[in-house]
Amino acid sequence: MTRLDRFFEITSRGSTVAGELRGGVVTFIAMAYIIVLNPIILSGTADVAGNELGFTQVSAVTSLAAGVMTIVFGVVARLPFAFAAGLGINSFLASSIVGVVTWPEAMGLVVINGLIIVLLAVTGLRRLIFEAVPMPLKLGITAGIGLFILFIGLVDAGFVGSTGRPSPPVGLGRDGAGSIDSVPTVVFVLTLLLTGILVARKVRGAILIGLTAGTVVAVVIEAIWHLGSATENPGGWGLSVPTLSGSPFSMPDLALIGEFSFDSVGRIGILAAVMLVFTLVFTNFFDAMGTFTGLSRQAGLADERGNFPRLRAALVVEGAGAVVGGASSSSSNTVFVESGAGIGEGARTGLASVVTGGLFLAAMFLTPLAAIVPSEVATAALVIVGAMMAANLREIDFSDFSVALPVVLTVAVMPLSYSIANGIGVGFIAWVVVRSASGKAREISPLLWIVAVGFLLYFARGWIDALVGV
Repeated sequence: MTRLDRFFEITSRGSTVAGELRGGVVTFIAMAYIIVLNPIILSGTADVAGNELGFTQVSAVTSLAAGVMTIVFGVVARLPFAFAAGLGINSFLASSIVGVVTWPEAMGLVVINGLIIVLLAVTGLRRLIFEAVPMPLKLGITAGIGLFILFIGLVDAGFVGSTGRPSPPVGLGRDGAGSIDSVPTVVFVLTLLLTGILVARKVRGAILIGLTAGTVVAVVIEAIWHLGSATENPGGWGLSVPTLSGSPFSMPDLALIGEFSFDSVGRIGILAAVMLVFTLVFTNFFDAMGTFTGLSRQAGLADERGNFPRLRAALVVEGAGAVVGGASSSSSNTVFVESGAGIGEGARTGLASVVTGGLFLAAMFLTPLAAIVPSEVATAALVIVGAMMAANLREIDFSDFSVALPVVLTVAVMPLSYSIANGIGVGFIAWVVVRSASGKAREISPLLWIVAVGFLLYFARGWIDALVGV
């Protein structure tokens, strides 16, 4: 235990082995939905050749890649951040990239994206960009991520939803009609209130207790009323039905490992391939940067400049996650904001990540068991953690409007556009423009200018894609 303590710096970071174990379990529970959601996104879309990925195969490699990368990150970077297939990139693959290339070629582009990010991290350029971000923007990024995951929690729980109209675009209830008339959403509300009360009263293990209690209630309700899935019953459960029926074991099918190709250039041309990789790199790079910033501050591991221990190693491993994700056909693996749930439970070291990664590996064989926790319960933890992270706004001086405007835009755009990278990009551009026009151009790092120009190209990629024929 002494060696374990020294290696992970458990005591020096004010944590305990029990706290790390609890945190690792809570992070897994908050992230377990990806085992079901990632295959839903990737397996339901045919590529340009008409081929599709198998649901069970994607589920298996999703668990494998998440488990391996989370354990590696925990041991190398020794931080309580977990990895899994990034939702932004997997959606981009399914909605855009496989419309012009095959699935193996799309995964090859993900591998190239990861190799570029690893190169940027190894050369130190990624860290220089990270350090060039001013502290008010880092605080704004943390708060923005908090509101983003809070909004994700509310939407996935069916507490708010799209109205299908221009105004208002969202409303109360899964269909935005203005009322809560779904039993699973009521379970979310009860889980949220119970967890919130426990957190407010500083009960140890509050989030884990809340998630466990909510899952038990959900299983009992399903056993009595048989609500089923929302795809079959509008009042049913979202991603997974909380039922104990059937065998909890299943053998993983890992046939998708190694199914990637670099032949996309021959299919769509070098300019089109470059634009697709450019989009992947920007999304992967800045989503991860923002998440690292937010989680390290939440865990109390960031210094006064926002940097955290083993930053370079963390950035290298994160880039490797994209390579592993592409090589396993699970999509780019990146750090997950849901790690904040485990941090909120007390996780401060890489031991929590090792626990989370081990549970992901076990989930390859226990996919039915991992799916028992309904998203309506897991999302309650996201709302709690989001509220904790949004509290970072209190540290920002809003009396200077050249600071206030970029920060507020960063915070607002993340949840409203459903993208961390979009929020960071808008904030960077607003910061360099407004601060420069206010006579403070000399305070801005040249790297921030370069990144802001890069984001302008990123936001204009629709025009650029049209020009190069993507």
